[in-house]
Amino acid sequence: MAKVKENTELTVAEKLKALFELQMVDSKIDDIKRLRGELPLEVQDLEDEIEGLQTRIQNYEEDVVKLEESINNKKNEIKDAQGLIKKYTEQQNNVRNNREFDSLSKEIEFQTLEIELCEKRIKEFSIKIEEKSVIITESKEILEDRTGDLEQKKSELNSITSETQKDEEDLKNKSIEIQELIEDRLRNAYKKIRGNARNGLAVVSVQRDACGGCFNKIPPQRQLDVRSRKKIIVCEYCGRILVDPDMEEEFK
Repeated sequence: MAKVKENTELTVAEKLKALFELQMVDSKIDDIKRLRGELPLEVQDLEDEIEGLQTRIQNYEEDVVKLEESINNKKNEIKDAQGLIKKYTEQQNNVRNNREFDSLSKEIEFQTLEIELCEKRIKEFSIKIEEKSVIITESKEILEDRTGDLEQKKSELNSITSETQKDEEDLKNKSIEIQELIEDRLRNAYKKIRGNARNGLAVVSVQRDACGGCFNKIPPQRQLDVRSRKKIIVCEYCGRILVDPDMEEEFK
C-alpha cells in the first residue's frame, strides 16, 4: 500500500521523467540484445535440428536392428525347411506306395517354395537395410556439421554474453527500480506501447516539431502542452508518450 501511495504522489513532470529514464534504460538493454543479433535464435534452431537428427538416426538404427533380426529369423526358417526337405527325401526311399511318395514330394515342394519366399524376403530386408544405412550415414555427416556449427555459434554467443552480462544485469535491475516508481496504469501502458513498437520506443521526445517515433508533425499547441509537463501527452498518430527535447539534456 505504501508503494502505491508513493507512486500516486509523483507529479506529472516526475512521472514523465521516470518514464523517459525507463525508456533510456530499456533501450540500452535492447542495444545489448541487438549486439547478440540472431545468435540466440540460430543456437536454438541448431539445437532443435540436432535433436531431430539424433532422433532420426536412432529410429533408423532401430529399424536396421529389427530388419537384421527378421533376416536371421528367415535364415533359421530356411534351415528348418532344408532339414525337412532332407528328412522327406530320406523318407521317400522307404515308402510303401506311390501315394506316400507323392505326399512326401508335395511336402518337399512346399518347403522349397518356403525357402524361395524366405530368400525373397531376405533380399527385400537387405535392400531396406542398405537404404536406411545410407540415410543414417548421411544424417550422421549432417549431424557432425551441425554440431560443429552449434559449438561455433555457442562460443560466439558466450563471448558476447560474457562481455555484456554484468551491464545487462545492472540495467535490468535499474529498469525494475524505475518501474516501481511508476503507477500500474502508466507502467502497463508503457509496456503495451513498447511491445507494439517495432523499435521498442514507447517514450519519445518532440524533434523538429515532429514525433520522435513516427515523425508526424505535432501541432504547436500540443507541443506547448508537452513542454508544460502538466499532463501525459501521446502522439495522435502512433500513440507514443511525448516528452519535450529538454528532458534529453537533463539526463546527459
